[in-house]
Amino acid sequence: MSRQSISLTEPNDEWLKDQVDSKEYSSKSEIVNDLIRQARKQQAKIDWISAKLKKAEQSGFTSDSKHDILAQSKSLLDG
Repeated sequence: MSRQSISLTEPNDEWLKDQVDSKEYSSKSEIVNDLIRQARKQQAKIDWISAKLKKAEQSGFTSDSKHDILAQSKSLLDG
């Protein structure tokens, strides 16, 4: 694992210390790694949604009613 040196604002450093003191995490490094993992997962979801929206935009418009679209969505979810 690579080592990094980062500078933190005082409020952020205090928050990290509080998390370690409360035994929520064992170290500041663990917290930072967890936050990065969470951000990466969130970005993956955003990328997935963006790709779906782009594909939908490229497929054009539909003349289906709201009822038809809802029924199709429910059938896809039900398998």
